[in-house]
Amino acid sequence: MPHARQYLTQPPTREQTDQLPGDTVLEFGTPWCGHCQRAQPCIAQALRGRAEVTHLKVEDGPGRPLGRSYGVKLWPTLIFLHDGQETARLVRPQDAHAITEALGW
Repeated sequence: MPHARQYLTQPPTREQTDQLPGDTVLEFGTPWCGHCQRAQPCIAQALRGRAEVTHLKVEDGPGRPLGRSYGVKLWPTLIFLHDGQETARLVRPQDAHAITEALGW
């Protein structure tokens, strides 16, 4: 799955993310967040050509239970999952290299 450009209108539940097979990147943020906007090119670069990785952009904020269940406090926060289990986390990534390292490539 390529880099997701849009935030999900209906994010998954925590139970659903815990069941995701394979490698997944959960990206928590908002479309209006400047930090989130600046991170998009490096996220896209890191995920380019990685069709085996699922990328889910989750709009976060008060009252959004998925972000709270992961303890997200700053945007963007990338949570890396393998078979639904967290393997790494990056807050406000600055370059594609940090993202590819978190994915274990």
